[in-house]
Amino acid sequence: MKVLELKLMSQDRSIPLQFPVKRMVNAGYVGRDLQAVKAHIEELHREGILPPSSVPILFPVLSHNITTAKQIEVVGARTSGEAEFVLLFDGENILVGVGSDHTDRDLERYSIVKSKQVCQNVVSSEVWRYEEMESGWDDLLIQSWTKPTEAEDWIPYQKAPLSTIISAADLMDRVKSKLIDGQADGLVIFSGTIPILTSEIIYGSSFRAELIDSRLGRRLTCEYKVLRLDYLEGVES
Repeated sequence: MKVLELKLMSQDRSIPLQFPVKRMVNAGYVGRDLQAVKAHIEELHREGILPPSSVPILFPVLSHNITTAKQIEVVGARTSGEAEFVLLFDGENILVGVGSDHTDRDLERYSIVKSKQVCQNVVSSEVWRYEEMESGWDDLLIQSWTKPTEAEDWIPYQKAPLSTIISAADLMDRVKSKLIDGQADGLVIFSGTIPILTSEIIYGSSFRAELIDSRLGRRLTCEYKVLRLDYLEGVES
């Protein structure tokens, strides 16, 4: 079982926390504004990715396929990150992080579910208590940057308030309603993402996502490099 070493940030304190990951669910196409959902579908359609049969969608991800590391390994050349809020169910407590559902876009053309298994989900090592921000949830800001190469500067990639995508409460209800056995302890949910600011998806060498709580003057950060496994000659990705 994968155990995440986290820090619970609460009232200017940092509390070490071990979180055993038992299940993981990714959501997709989660915009509250139908036009924003269509924009994201169009972004992916330009990459040859077929639209979903319904929105939003939920799918399982291998429970060990999550990390707080500063670097992940990928096989394909066309992979990219997506800024998302992350919900972690720790007994009776719900924790919030920021993360990236890193995705192989070539494989996504054939199967959304399978494309989510070959790249790791990345989550911030610092988390907040959901109850501390529940009342101001929609005012939280999520944003991301990417680097096309390490020699280039960070490019603003995504930016929107959480009011533009599915709420945490709605997402939790939807996922719980789909659990056959109702067991949510140890569950991690990645929220789905917001549209990109650039004209096309950037398959970058680094990715950074932030979740900003301006009401309490704090932010969560998830940042990592992408290392492609290209050290063997003659291997097709």
